[in-house]
Amino acid sequence: MSTKDLKAFERHFFEEWNKGKAAAMAVIDETCANSIVWHSTGDDIRGLNDYKKYMGEFYDAFPDNHFAIDDIFTEGDKVAVRYTITGTHKGKYMGIPPTNKKVKLWVIEIDRIVGGKFVEDWIRFDTLSMMQQLGLAPTPAKK
Repeated sequence: MSTKDLKAFERHFFEEWNKGKAAAMAVIDETCANSIVWHSTGDDIRGLNDYKKYMGEFYDAFPDNHFAIDDIFTEGDKVAVRYTITGTHKGKYMGIPPTNKKVKLWVIEIDRIVGGKFVEDWIRFDTLSMMQQLGLAPTPAKK
């Protein structure tokens, strides 16, 4: 895929994700390989079914989530995306009961795309800021 095609592929994923859970699950089926590996903090997620389960749980926890791409870069078969997620914590997430608090956090993700499918992702998000916004971690006093 060309640089232009890789960027369009990523944008398509996020545009569909922002349309609601059904569209998000459909775009995962459309764009992800059955053998996808998702590297994040904690254990890796391996395989399309487990990836969809995790993403469905995220969507249930933050049903109004919205992804906004801030930067996008390509190199070979990899795309690096820096984006912002906003949403309201309405369901259980990572064992945390709903707080009904709004969150805004940054994410950096590197995706490897082969044959028009996501095959491997590396992702890091601002977990501390999310916990602070949910009221689960102290926020440093401003000077």
